[in-house]
Amino acid sequence: MAVIHHTTLKPTKLELLTAWLPTRPWYAGGPDEPRLSKAGGFRLDDPKGEVGIEFMVATDTSGPHPTAYLVPLTYRGAPLADAEHALVGTMEHGVLGRRWAYDGTHDPVLVTQLLALIEGTAQAQAQSATDTPDHDVTRSCATEVPLASGALTVADDEEGTDLSLPEGATLRLHRVPHPAPQGASLVPPGAIGHVAGPWQQPDGERVQGLFAALYSGPRA
Repeated sequence: MAVIHHTTLKPTKLELLTAWLPTRPWYAGGPDEPRLSKAGGFRLDDPKGEVGIEFMVATDTSGPHPTAYLVPLTYRGAPLADAEHALVGTMEHGVLGRRWAYDGTHDPVLVTQLLALIEGTAQAQAQSATDTPDHDVTRSCATEVPLASGALTVADDEEGTDLSLPEGATLRLHRVPHPAPQGASLVPPGAIGHVAGPWQQPDGERVQGLFAALYSGPRA
């Protein structure tokens, strides 16, 4: 169980993301730096209690239309081996000291726990409260979920990130989630599992959208 410490972070998570997001191929903002606010998300527990796992939805209002971004992050007390390319930045935590923040799609701990969430063997947790399940995060699974074993193959495009898993399976992260129409299915065609959740738009409206989808083979 992750313990949520209400303390200071220098720089803050949003300050780290302000510099990092424009370097991503799925960033849709303009030439000015993003204006970010935290709009939603959830956490997952690391069974070993060593790695912080957060799925943050951050909204950018710097462009003509607000854009939401899904940013899976891991927080570690020491650098992750061979993951310099995935480092978002470092922070000074008021309780835990120096923390290394990573793009979680490159962190096997996050990927393993995300697959466990899809399978139903892990529970989404509230972002800002200790030991508090987040029942607004939904998931489904139609078959056995592959393990995240071996080196991860991660590919970004203009809408999201594909992770190649064993046995040819693909885990798709929707980095620019869109609000789903009321009553619409959140499971995309061909997917064998999914994770969806809510976030708040700048006008205060609470919406729900697809965060991740699992496919048994290459994504069509």
